[in-house]
Amino acid sequence: MMPAVTRPSPYAYRQVAGRFATGVTVLTVAGPHGCTVSSFTSVSLEPLLVSVCLNVDSSSLRELPDGRRFAVTILAAHQRALARHFADPRRAQGPAQFDGWAWRPGAYSAAPLLAGALGWLECRVVRRIPAGDHVIVLAEVHTVRCGTGAPLVHFDGDLVAGAAVAPPGEG
Repeated sequence: MMPAVTRPSPYAYRQVAGRFATGVTVLTVAGPHGCTVSSFTSVSLEPLLVSVCLNVDSSSLRELPDGRRFAVTILAAHQRALARHFADPRRAQGPAQFDGWAWRPGAYSAAPLLAGALGWLECRVVRRIPAGDHVIVLAEVHTVRCGTGAPLVHFDGDLVAGAAVAPPGEG
């Protein structure tokens, strides 16, 4: 007979899930608005799809209706302050939240592409899928650009520098 299994608490689940290292991104929309996202995933190569997961109460989720264009900036290890800034709910809103951060508007999305990053993607929302206390935003990728350097990694509740790797074809 199998022993009874108790469901883990949200705290215990979060502790274990925090052991899974993830990259750190900033999602932006024209307007402009931005937020730090560590739940970003490459989904498909045909068609090119990515997903981001946002809390149902997130102001950023309200910025991403179906069809909305947005950008994802993949952060480098030296961009810890940038990640913390866009994760802070007390930061200024609207254009003021970008004061002091170098960026240029994306050609496809017009959303801010933050300077000094490892990569940039411009996307369009194709579907929103409710998932518990979050919504999975599925998006088609329209443009990409690759940078260089070491990644910023979210691990065990902290932001740490990952190892730099040579871009494809250079190592």
